[in-house]
Amino acid sequence: MRKMLAAVSRVLAGAAQKPASRVLIASRNFANDATFEIKRCDLHRLEEGPPVTTVLTREDGLKYYRMMQTVRRMELKADQLYKQKIIRGFCHLCDGQEACCVGLEAGINPTDHLITAYRAHGFTFTRGLPVRTILAELTGRRGGCAKGKGGSMHMYAKNFYGGNGIVGAQVPLGAGIALACKYNGKDEVCLTLYGDGAANQGQIFEAYNMAALWKLPCIFICENNRYGMGTSVERAAASTDYYKRGDFIPGLRVDGMDILCVREATKFAAAYCRSGKGPILMELQTYRYHGHSMSDPGVSYRTREEIQEVRSKSDPIMLLKDRMVNSNLASVEELKEIDVEVRKEIEDAAQFATADPEPPLEELGYHIYSSDPPFEVRGANQWIKFKSVS
Repeated sequence: MRKMLAAVSRVLAGAAQKPASRVLIASRNFANDATFEIKRCDLHRLEEGPPVTTVLTREDGLKYYRMMQTVRRMELKADQLYKQKIIRGFCHLCDGQEACCVGLEAGINPTDHLITAYRAHGFTFTRGLPVRTILAELTGRRGGCAKGKGGSMHMYAKNFYGGNGIVGAQVPLGAGIALACKYNGKDEVCLTLYGDGAANQGQIFEAYNMAALWKLPCIFICENNRYGMGTSVERAAASTDYYKRGDFIPGLRVDGMDILCVREATKFAAAYCRSGKGPILMELQTYRYHGHSMSDPGVSYRTREEIQEVRSKSDPIMLLKDRMVNSNLASVEELKEIDVEVRKEIEDAAQFATADPEPPLEELGYHIYSSDPPFEVRGANQWIKFKSVS
C-alpha cells in the first residue's frame, strides 16, 4: 500500500510541475487533418484552375500559424524600433499580408527561387533566415543578413534575391533567374513578385514578352494590396484585373488573405511552369495594415473603418486560427502558448539587434565584389581607398 501511495504521489507531483494548459493539451485528442473548402480562383486563358478543397494537417497548420504570427510580431517590433529611432531610413512593413509570404513558401520547394520588391521582411523569414538576423539588418548591425549594409530593402538568403529598391526592376531579374533555371536544365521555378503600384511599369511587360517567347519557368505574382503608396488601384489603372495583364500569359486571381488558397494556387502555378508550358501570372488580393512606409500614417487616403473591417473579417491569422480550432486541429490554449513563445523569440531577437555592434568603417568596401585576392576600391574621392574582401 505504501509503495502504491508513493507512486501516485510522484505522478501527481510531476503533473503539478507542468503548466495546467500543457497537461490539458497533452491529454486531448486532436484530429490529424481536416478538409476545407477554399475560394475558387478567377481564371484567364486556363480551362481549369487550383482545387476548391484542400487538406490541412495538424502539423502544417501549427507550422503556418507560428510562421504567420512570427512575421506579424516581427513587423510590429520593427515599427516600435523605428519609432524609437533605432531603425533608420526606409522601412516597409507587411503586417496583414502574412498569408502571401507563408502560403507561397508552402507551395514551392526550398530549391526554387524568389525575388521581390522592398516589402521583403516576411519573405526573408520564410526563405529560412532567423528573426534575429533580419532585425539586426534593420538596425544596421554586423549580425544582420547583409552584414548591416543593406537595411530594410536589401536582404538576401539562399535562393532569395532580395529586397530590391527600384520599383518594378526586380521583375526582369526574376525572368533572368527563370532563364538560368531553364538553361541549366533544373526542375526549378522562380517566383517574381511586384505590387499593384509597380504593375504599370513598362519593364514588366517586356519581361512578360521574353518569358512567354522563351517559355521560362517564371511565376509572375502581383501582390495587390489595393494601394500603390497612397493611390488606390482604381485611380491608377484602367484595368484592375492584374491577373489578365499578361494577355497571352495565363493567369489566376487568388484570395491572398487565405493561406490555404495561396498555397494551392502556388502549387498549381509551379506545376504548370515545371511542365514546360512557360510562365503564368498570379494576382494575390491582399491588404496591408500599416502605411506604405514609415513616413505614411496610412489613413489619409483610406478610413480607419476600412482597415478595421479587414482586420475583423479577413485577417489571415484569425482565419487560420478559426479553421484549426473549429475542426479540432488545435485548441485556443495551444495557439496562445505559441503566441507567448513567438513574443519571447521576437524580444530576444530585438535585444540582439540592439546590442550587436555596427560594422566598422574599414569594412565599407567588403563584399562588393567576389574576388580573390582582395584589392582596393575608390571611396567618395580618389584619395579615399577601401579594401574589397569577398
